[in-house]
Formats: sequence, C-alpha cells, structure tokens
Amino acid sequence: MSTNPLLKGSLQTIILKLLEDNDEMYGYEITQKVKEVSDGEVMLTEGALYPALHKLEADGFLETFTQIVDNRVRKYYRLTERGGKEVTSKLTEARAFIDQLQTLLNLKPAAK
Repeated sequence: MSTNPLLKGSLQTIILKLLEDNDEMYGYEITQKVKEVSDGEVMLTEGALYPALHKLEADGFLETFTQIVDNRVRKYYRLTERGGKEVTSKLTEARAFIDQLQTLLNLKPAAK
C-alpha cells in the first residue's frame, strides 16, 4: 500500500467496491486499477493486497476461480452474494466516517 496509513483501514472496502464495479478481477489487475483510479497516488503492494483478499475469501465475501492465460494460471476473485451485501455495508460505514471526519476537521470556532 502507499505510505498513507489511513488507507490501510479502507483496503477491504476498496477491494469490495472494485469487484462490485468490475465483476471479477485478478490480483495484479486490482493493483493496477487502484493505481489508475488514484492517478498513481496509491500504490497497492502484493504484501497488502493478498492477505486482504485471503481474509475476504475466508470470511465468505469472495470466491475464486482460475483460468489459463498465456500458459499461466491466473486466479480471479469475485463477490459472493454475501460479499455484495458487505459492499453496501462497508460503503455506508465509509460515508458516515468521512462525514464525521469532515465535520471534525472543519470545526469553526464558536461564535462569541
């Protein structure tokens, strides 16, 4: 992941949202999409991505399948039905947190 520690807590939400938008993706494709969408500001490392993918799979939010592409096995990830519901939940939580953060960081001094 990039050097921004604030993003680490959002990684699962980012992955789930990307898979909701793209149906199925493989790991490298996810890293490149994050880089593209963030204009290169967020670099998702394999060391951050794969543990998060494995956790989401273990929790029942993702399923995997493999395909042979250019004589190599490529592992794809896609949302389960439960994962689709989790995306909605995680996005609601993220929006509420962002709203609270904006409120806290934009506090104006009380009028006298």
